[in-house]
Amino acid sequence: MIEQDTIKLLRECDAGIKMGVDSIDDVLDYVQNNTFRQCLTECKEKHIKLKEEIQSLLEKYHDEGKDPNPMAKSMSWIKTNIKLVMNESDGTIADLITDGCNMGVKSLNKYLNQYQAADEKSKDITKRLIYLEEKLVADIRQCL
Repeated sequence: MIEQDTIKLLRECDAGIKMGVDSIDDVLDYVQNNTFRQCLTECKEKHIKLKEEIQSLLEKYHDEGKDPNPMAKSMSWIKTNIKLVMNESDGTIADLITDGCNMGVKSLNKYLNQYQAADEKSKDITKRLIYLEEKLVADIRQCL
């Protein structure tokens, strides 16, 4: 049970990180404020480091990870592009990123509760990912 919950939790973190990195990539070229751009870039780099850690653990379990839900990814891309066409501003981007982070935090907490038998290392990674998401929201509030 521990191994199954661990793999499932790591897979959800993997999918969430992929979604987050893709979302940052989708908006980064539109960001005008250098501080905001730097904040997003640093967060993306931290996500990638966590992803590498997750991949290493998943390899031990002979698992390839998980891609984000294609429907969720498509809906995010559509929402991003529609909002940016209507208002290409840092405030719009901060709003989109905040919504994405909040959804990620909600999902990750749900998975922490759902996969309670997961090992402590995978729970720690999940908590660090939640912290990254919450910190990004706090850091970009001035851009809303």
